[in-house]
Amino acid sequence: MLLLSFNPIMLWVAVILISVLLEAVTLSLSAIWFTVGGLAALVAASIGFGFGSQLTVFTLFSAALLVLVRPLCRRFLRPKGAATNADRVIGQTAVVTETIDNMQGSGAVKVFGQIWTARSVGGESCPVGALVRIKAIEGVKVIVERADQPEENG
Repeated sequence: MLLLSFNPIMLWVAVILISVLLEAVTLSLSAIWFTVGGLAALVAASIGFGFGSQLTVFTLFSAALLVLVRPLCRRFLRPKGAATNADRVIGQTAVVTETIDNMQGSGAVKVFGQIWTARSVGGESCPVGALVRIKAIEGVKVIVERADQPEENG
């Protein structure tokens, strides 16, 4: 029977390669910390530490990085939504360019030189040329009310 000798250096190289591969496949910032732990354990093995000490070094490095560094990295690498300044139209007065009729699903207003699809707050119809106040944005539509109505607070 052939007995293979246990080589901790090869074990840590395998751990490093597997964790790099897992991180490359998942991109979840979960496996990369085991790569660093594997590197630390590889260094410990290279300078003659016993396997128990190598395992401790691997565990401590991996856990510490996973718990302490991962949250920071996720915060900085999280994709951020693109700022559009669309909310600046809320509260502005706009001119109706296409009759607003919620039942027909039609209506458009012009504000800051841009045309927006529009719907009215109470379902009332607003004719072309009427002035409306933009109350909210829902998706790509502005929700408006007639400008001659008193503005609600709250």
